[in-house]
Amino acid sequence: MQRFILLLSLLFLHNCSRTFCQSSVQSPTPTKAPVPPPSLAVPTDTIKILLKAGRFLSFVRLMKATQVDTQLFSQLNSSTDGITIFAPDDNAFSSRVAGAVGSLNDREKLEFVQFHILPRFLTISDFQTVSNPVKTLAGSDNKLPLTITTSDNSVKISSGLTKTSISNTIYTDKQVAIYEVDKVLVPKDLFPPAPPAPAPAKPVEESPVAPRDASVGAIVVLHRHLVFFGVGVYIAALVFTL
Repeated sequence: MQRFILLLSLLFLHNCSRTFCQSSVQSPTPTKAPVPPPSLAVPTDTIKILLKAGRFLSFVRLMKATQVDTQLFSQLNSSTDGITIFAPDDNAFSSRVAGAVGSLNDREKLEFVQFHILPRFLTISDFQTVSNPVKTLAGSDNKLPLTITTSDNSVKISSGLTKTSISNTIYTDKQVAIYEVDKVLVPKDLFPPAPPAPAPAKPVEESPVAPRDASVGAIVVLHRHLVFFGVGVYIAALVFTL
């Protein structure tokens, strides 16, 4: 009886170990879900932002005509410095300003648009620590001076010929800042100031006594001679009569 129980126990253990081994062999190995690759950041579309704002059509047309929009896309894609744009609204492009800008050649138009863009991202508080003259995409020499000063919560911008201030923040993130200005920034290099008008000529003072006409004087003299001649003839006639 004890041998029978022992034999059953051995058979039971043998079957259990076999089942356990088979189940452990056949169980699939858990796999990890594939991790998607990190998405690449797309540069901010400055043209789309300005068009959405709805009052910068003149500036957008210039950006496209000079291909500055392509330049900004490339710069944002290859650098982490960011950009800052001073965007004049459509009211800033009066007929006189539009005519002056329209008379520029292609190189000058490119320089004009680049003068409104800084090659780094600046918040409103960052303007308090900038060094003047501020460098723009057009350069930073004496012909293209751009100075920025702050007073309380106001940011004032001067090009030497134009003085304006930031009136509104159109868009800002950690890469792009777009600020609205109500005047076009006019660089000295492209629009030199007009020379001062010459002083009016001093009028010639007339003599208080107007000169007599020569013909009148001649007539008077002739009249006097005729009078004297007549008197002489009359006296001579009296003498011969006597």
